[in-house]
Amino acid sequence: MTARHLQPLLHDLVGVVLAPTSALGDPAGQIRPLGVQGVFHADSRVLSRAELRIDDREAEAIGHAPVTAHATRFVGLARWLGDPGADPTIRVERTRRLDQHGLTEEIRLVSTAAVPVQATVTVDLGCDLAPIERVKTGFAIEPLAAQASAPGQLGWAADGTTVTVTAEDAEVDLAGDRATAPRLSWPVTLAPRASRTLRWRLTVTDPRAVVAYPPTEPTWAQPQVQADDRRLGRLLHRSLDDLHALRLADPEAPGDVFLAAGVPWFLTLFGRDSLWAARMMLPLGTELAAGTLRVLARRQGRRTDPATGEQPGKILHELRRGEVSLPDVGLRLPPAYYGTVDATLLWVNLLHDAWRWGLPAERIEPLLPHLDAALGWLRDHADADGDGLLEYIDTTGHGLSNQGWKDSGDAIRFRDGSLANAPIALAEVQGYAHEAAINGAALLDAFDRPGADRWREWAAQLAARFRAAYWVDGPHGPQPALALDRDKRPVNSLTSNIGHLLGTGLLDGEEQAQVARLLGTDALAGAFGLRTMSTQDAGFSPLSYHCGSVWTHDTAIVLAGLARAGFHEPALRLADGLLAAAEAFDYRLPELHAGDDRDALGRPVPYPAACRPQAWSAAAAVSLLHVAAGVYPDVPAGTVRVAPLAGPRLGGLSVTGLRVGDGELGVTVDAAGHATVSGLPAGLTVTTTAIPAQRTASVEAATR
Repeated sequence: MTARHLQPLLHDLVGVVLAPTSALGDPAGQIRPLGVQGVFHADSRVLSRAELRIDDREAEAIGHAPVTAHATRFVGLARWLGDPGADPTIRVERTRRLDQHGLTEEIRLVSTAAVPVQATVTVDLGCDLAPIERVKTGFAIEPLAAQASAPGQLGWAADGTTVTVTAEDAEVDLAGDRATAPRLSWPVTLAPRASRTLRWRLTVTDPRAVVAYPPTEPTWAQPQVQADDRRLGRLLHRSLDDLHALRLADPEAPGDVFLAAGVPWFLTLFGRDSLWAARMMLPLGTELAAGTLRVLARRQGRRTDPATGEQPGKILHELRRGEVSLPDVGLRLPPAYYGTVDATLLWVNLLHDAWRWGLPAERIEPLLPHLDAALGWLRDHADADGDGLLEYIDTTGHGLSNQGWKDSGDAIRFRDGSLANAPIALAEVQGYAHEAAINGAALLDAFDRPGADRWREWAAQLAARFRAAYWVDGPHGPQPALALDRDKRPVNSLTSNIGHLLGTGLLDGEEQAQVARLLGTDALAGAFGLRTMSTQDAGFSPLSYHCGSVWTHDTAIVLAGLARAGFHEPALRLADGLLAAAEAFDYRLPELHAGDDRDALGRPVPYPAACRPQAWSAAAAVSLLHVAAGVYPDVPAGTVRVAPLAGPRLGGLSVTGLRVGDGELGVTVDAAGHATVSGLPAGLTVTTTAIPAQRTASVEAATR
């Protein structure tokens, strides 16, 4: 029987992160040489083992808790030491902390015993310098031999990366088999009721890394929130801490900061993920969006290269230090890979939305040539077969077979469960393209550049084509198909993708209302969030990566579209699902979780290989706050529309520190849904004229 090499599970591991470094260990604090446990830095596992023992015995774990996103404390007991009796008298505290220079562990032994205690504390280490994609395959990787470099110091080196461990007070054992499992040891004597702290430190020198630590603290606002639903404030606090830790900088321009996609697999630049996360973060300022736009513009496609997927004007998908090779699944990606159909459109839309939130003209103007290039890609390359719709196909045979956000190989299925054949024209991509054309036209007009009317006409033609080709009959009435396949057949499964069409302008009012009804059905919304596929489709599985699970960012995008369009009932249902999931996951929402019914276990089931923390999942907390407060600015037009989701169902809300233009404002929404705006920046006025008919709450502006 052929052995399977399975992707390691990580749902029960405890992680710390300060991008581009992360560490994953078990709930006892041990880093064991198995699965995905280890310390990772910029795509390499720089430590594969760190096992703590006292007198060659492991402490009994009793708990752990985060200190921050980049530090965690573990607590255990050494009950074989100290006083006899039921109460333990020797406590072991282990604090793992990341900073911009590496990782530090503190091991603190605390005695409440009445007698002296003697013990030997050891830490067994290992390093394999395995690339992250190799770890992901589940293959065992042999550890490297360590070399002594100085008293209390040892290290490993390969391919230009150097890893050093320093423990000045420790004895280092590298003899014999210990070369690949070096041991640090400390003899410890504790007087009655005394304590002792031991330390070891790991540092990494990695000149080949394609990402870097950010040079400064976050530039985004730190909102103050009081909410009747206290889950919202707790989720926001934890998420902002995680987002702080997920920031990365461009080594070519260290001032340009963006968000890494997620721990552990995607702690690098991902076009789609970084763009969506920056878009969700706009209510806290435009600086992150500006950095993200510039980093991606710097790498915008300039030539046609089938091997990498690069095309003129295209925004890249993924950046790595070297080729990503997964032979078991036939995947081989170049270091800079452009296999994405939507990142270019999302780049245009982020530029537009940042402008609406107040990104100054002088920050936008240097990006306008890149806007022209992105629109040029949409015009010249996105529609390979000339039918007026955007499609993708992997022509290499070893790239991503699906190139939208649902990029697993089995993600695009018909209602009967059969797979669609490429080229694939995804529904939501047509929406993104329509939005990019309209938004691009607005920017061209605002900055006196030609072509705006042509793009508005292009968008109108796309909407007509979509209306003719995508709508099909489903179990709940008319619905947009997930996609069109190679033969232009509608892929007729009911999926969350249709929710991404809201707010893109592709649908008319009646079509939006029907999509909102579909999104509110139990088949899609009956889990802790929005299922990626309806339970009534044959391809549905609650633990399918893209065909039945619940993705945090997907749910947040769709509920934001529902709220903005005024469809509050389905938006509130999804918001409650996310908040309930947040509570179950200790307010660190994972990349995705299982799509079981809410009453199946009373809490969401983890997806065992989900990234956590993950940028667009953490940023979803800001999106949820945004729609609860309902602030929709148009700084160039001098207006702020306020249409809060908070009110009778979600509860009252008060938030200060939402950044609009060059100022910060606050919004208070009472339990009846009445909103008051304070601190409105000069030159802006509150408007209610565009609030959809579904809303009845009143809004007033105040200054103080």
